[in-house]
Amino acid sequence: MRIQWGLAIAVVATFAWVNLAQASGPKIDSVQINGAHDGAQVSIKGAFDDPQYAVRAREDGRVIIITVDDAVLPSGGVETSGTSSLVARSVASNTARGVRIELTLTNKATYHARATENGITVKLRSRDASARAKPTKSATSTVPKIEDVRLEHKDGRDRVVISVAGRAEFRVSTRAGAPPRLEVLGARIGSNAKRRIQAPRGSVIGSIELEQRGDRAVVEVHGSEGAAGTAIRSGDQIVWMFSPTSTETRPHTRTIARERDYAAEIDGPEVAGFLSKMPMQVGGNATRRYSGRRIDLDFKDADIHNILRLLSEVGGVNVVTADNVGGTVTIRMRDVPWDQALDVVLQAKSLGMVRQGNLLRVAPLAQLEQEREAAIARQKQQQQLAPLETRLVPVSYATAQNLQPRVRELLTDRGSVSVDNRTNMLIVRDIVGQLDDVEDLVRNLDTQTPQVLIESRIVEASSSYSRDIGIQWGGAAVMSSATGNPTGLRFPSDLGIAGGVPVDAAPTQGLSPFNGSVNNPNFAVNLPAVTGNGAGGALGLTMGSLSGAVNLNVRLSAAEAAGSVRIISSPRVLTLDNSEASISQGTLIPFSQVSAQGVNTAFQEAKLELNVTPHVTNDGAVAMDVKITRNEPDFGRVGANGDPTILEREAITQLLVDDGDTAVIGGIYTRNTGRNVDQVPFLGDIPVLGVLFKRRRFREDRNELLIFLTPRIVNRALALPE
Repeated sequence: MRIQWGLAIAVVATFAWVNLAQASGPKIDSVQINGAHDGAQVSIKGAFDDPQYAVRAREDGRVIIITVDDAVLPSGGVETSGTSSLVARSVASNTARGVRIELTLTNKATYHARATENGITVKLRSRDASARAKPTKSATSTVPKIEDVRLEHKDGRDRVVISVAGRAEFRVSTRAGAPPRLEVLGARIGSNAKRRIQAPRGSVIGSIELEQRGDRAVVEVHGSEGAAGTAIRSGDQIVWMFSPTSTETRPHTRTIARERDYAAEIDGPEVAGFLSKMPMQVGGNATRRYSGRRIDLDFKDADIHNILRLLSEVGGVNVVTADNVGGTVTIRMRDVPWDQALDVVLQAKSLGMVRQGNLLRVAPLAQLEQEREAAIARQKQQQQLAPLETRLVPVSYATAQNLQPRVRELLTDRGSVSVDNRTNMLIVRDIVGQLDDVEDLVRNLDTQTPQVLIESRIVEASSSYSRDIGIQWGGAAVMSSATGNPTGLRFPSDLGIAGGVPVDAAPTQGLSPFNGSVNNPNFAVNLPAVTGNGAGGALGLTMGSLSGAVNLNVRLSAAEAAGSVRIISSPRVLTLDNSEASISQGTLIPFSQVSAQGVNTAFQEAKLELNVTPHVTNDGAVAMDVKITRNEPDFGRVGANGDPTILEREAITQLLVDDGDTAVIGGIYTRNTGRNVDQVPFLGDIPVLGVLFKRRRFREDRNELLIFLTPRIVNRALALPE
């Protein structure tokens, strides 16, 4: 044995030079718990490249279980540091899958997990705090802008990273014969963003094109045939990932385990990263990410056992080989991770491995497959022998009858489910593990239906201004012997001139030699402004000679009026998601209709009405189909029978608004201006003196209508996921 070990060392010294880069394996260094006023934050720190983790809740949110796959605790273990009023106890331990951290809470809580640069962060929040109303967002918003688009290639996958300044919605469309397209709605392209990116050789996609199409920015990916794309939002970035269709990619999503894991740790994930159902890993796995120390290897006809021992020393793991593992291998590698080198060696020899903690067991693939089938058979046998239990699962918001088909899919062949319609409860009978899965499924599906309060505000403002200036003047002039100023002619010996414009006032006897045959007032120009009680004013002047030969009457009139009106209508209505709601208020106006049967009275509605159908999206925005109508009578304009006309204002639209934001869905602005001049022909056109022969009128009316809409999700904390 010593001779063989010496020969192995000699082979290593002669044919290999190992360069160990500074890196660390998936080892957890510490677990920190930091308290907050409404929850806690659990920070799991370690050297992770891409941590594979799972988080789930037990006992209705009072126990949180965090599982980190393929991770190990130090030999001395780790101690949790920090305190929180929400976390009563925490226990960390090694399992067959990795590290399990169990948190016992003092209150029911919700959780949110994410991977960081140096570990995993899980935020816990008490459900009492989550139920409190959240502050509304500002009604003001900016236009989103595409600041940068870049392409990242790593581990055989391409990532198109789109940096967006401001909040923006996006959608991905794929059509046969057309390149995949990602549209950022309402966004503009910044001046520094690249319009075209050519992918390097070896990428999954060919090229990227960015262009502005109307009110949206469009990103098209060319040369991506045979690739599957998935787009997610990450902070102020949109990440569009492409991978070959042969690569099995499991997205980060909320799942309910349908099969039980066959390792020692059986708890299934509820919020998971990339997971593996079995602890077995086969050489050449294309989906695995390698993070081990980088080494150089150069061997010729080296014994497989010596290669495995060398790689175990580099990786700091223990290796156990089966009796039927043997043979030699020739390899030459430079600057590769040790775990990738191990996979390549196993694949070359048709071997596989099972990893449990820091222990690797190497055996032929056929043997591992037989063991896996045997494990499945044992699991099924255990399910057949396990005792059945009956559990009552209450359903609060959904209908138990509708959930019954979903529950039945999780049960074993021995399981059964029935519904009690009176209490809206599911009666499930199966083994304990499947009953836990059923409760998890019902807990995630049985959520409150979002309720939306739609507040609308209709603002109407109108202003008017008018000015009217007029003049009246007239009189009489007489030449006769009676007044002492005859013409001195035989004909005409007497001469009289007087204004002849008729007026509505009753005429009186004027001063003339014709015994009052001339009316007084006897205006030659009668262009007065509209005056009267409560409107305008007038000033009159009368002059005459002592003999009555000449009389002059002058009256100036002027009127000016200004006014403004502002009407604010604010209807509100509360409804459920995807349910139409309507609210109206108004009056019925009678109209007279004349027919062969006589005069009939009909009624016309004049009302303010709001019809809306909201839909709450997963990210908390509200899409609405809206119809707002405002009809009112106008008694200033009536028909032949004195019936008023109906002024109609209506807005019909579809829009998407964030919770608590205000949108202006419509506006109408009108301005009517009129200038009128009444005058005596020719005389009114004389400069300066023409004002004695004309009347001037000016009128201006302004009307403005604005419609505002604000949706608010009343039960957001309970109806929407964190």
